[in-house]
Amino acid sequence: MNISALENTAKEMRREIIKMITAAASGHPGGSLSATDILTVLYFDKMNIRPEDPTWEGRDYFVLSKGHAAPALYAALALRGFFPKEELAGLRKIGSRLQGHPVSTKCPGVDVSTGSLGQGVSVACGIAKGLKIDGKDNRVYTLLGDGECQEGQVWEALMFAAHYKLNNLTVIIDHNHLQIDGNVDDVMATSPLDQKLDAFGFNVLQINGHNLESIATAIDRAKECTHKPTAIIANTIKGRGVSFMENQAGWHGSAPKPEEAEQALQELA
Repeated sequence: MNISALENTAKEMRREIIKMITAAASGHPGGSLSATDILTVLYFDKMNIRPEDPTWEGRDYFVLSKGHAAPALYAALALRGFFPKEELAGLRKIGSRLQGHPVSTKCPGVDVSTGSLGQGVSVACGIAKGLKIDGKDNRVYTLLGDGECQEGQVWEALMFAAHYKLNNLTVIIDHNHLQIDGNVDDVMATSPLDQKLDAFGFNVLQINGHNLESIATAIDRAKECTHKPTAIIANTIKGRGVSFMENQAGWHGSAPKPEEAEQALQELA
């Protein structure tokens, strides 16, 4: 793993996120920026994928359960070669393959259409169980928001994963502590996430979700766990990398104005 190269990729992804959301005048920058480093490690170091053959049967699967962070996923897919980078400018436009939430029938590299919070992790569990039934070694990764963990369906899915010992499943929680209405624990407390996940039967890892080495190590440790699914609690900062967006709930779903985007891009240069 080349940390310097991954850092440069993460920075480029953040720039593309700002540019595409600004061009669309709509989107979710805060949670996209907090998830960028996680997606960088997955797509550029750890996942077994073939951009030239997105539906390759041997691939690892990724499900963006927090579907509103689609700009981060699109940036990763474009830079990894699933589609031309120029298409990022079409975010949320009519006829574009890059809708506001990922659509599997439109965008290459998107395994599952997501948007309704809580549903993505359920689909990821189904894929993981199906792979087990078929005797395949593919791995499944799903990324949730911490606010999303307020959904009851999430915990039903986690029970399923633990019951069937889906050690081929890695659940990653983007724990940035903020959602559209404010602090997650003020809206509906999800903490202590680590104790809850442990009680539900998961191998639980806590990391700095912006430390690329820590992310990579946690993913490797998840692969080494052979008797239960793994949950990685990635402690992150909403709006990471843009000073005026960091730790601000107001940037959950607000697009920057052109002058704000210019400042953001200068900071990400």
